Amino acid sequence: MTWTEPATWYANLASFYAAAAAFITDPAGNVLLVKPTYRDYWAFPGGYVDEGEYPHEACAREIREELGISMVVGDLLLVDWAPPVGQRPRAIVSLTFDCGTITGIDGLRLPEKEIRLAAFFSADEAVQRLPNNVAPRVGAALRARVERSAVYFAGGSPTSSLKSP
Repeated sequence: MTWTEPATWYANLASFYAAAAAFITDPAGNVLLVKPTYRDYWAFPGGYVDEGEYPHEACAREIREELGISMVVGDLLLVDWAPPVGQRPRAIVSLTFDCGTITGIDGLRLPEKEIRLAAFFSADEAVQRLPNNVAPRVGAALRARVERSAVYFAGGSPTSSLKSP
């Protein structure tokens, strides 16, 4: 085996994007979603991880930016690896963190240019408002929170339902 310069070796490794999302519920177990101004669908609060930023830090930053509050970012609930698709040329790993419970949306300060609305929805209603590849994260995050065990998805599906090639 020949030795490869580290710069060359690293340059040839696969690269991917990373995103961090906050899973927040109210005391009744309803799920907080936001309606971005730039999308046709609802989403979990969150966004892309910046260079040099840890995913849990990105989650905390996105909560401050999108909701105008500070929250403790807790346990990792879910990892979803999605291959490149459409105009996204790289895979994306989406990390969903347990950010606890808040009592309502009254104290939220939404940035009008980015977030149109924030609301709590039952798990079933949240699933209906999220894109098909994100919707399964609702039930999985709820289970992961109770079981205190993170779930791994591949392309929007739990790996337990995937068959090996």
